[in-house]
Amino acid sequence: MSKYIVLKTFSDLDDDNHIYQEGDKYPRQGKAKKTRIDELSSTSNKLGEPLIIELESDK
Repeated sequence: MSKYIVLKTFSDLDDDNHIYQEGDKYPRQGKAKKTRIDELSSTSNKLGEPLIIELESDK
């Protein structure tokens, strides 16, 4: 399972406008849809910059 960390503070429109702060885990609970992960980790979101990054797994 991949884990993500927030790069820049943003309000998640798909999570009741929850404000994610820089350094927070994403998502805060449950599992996010791949399309949402792809959107937030690229420039294809309303802010036009990556907001989350996948953490390296320690396998």
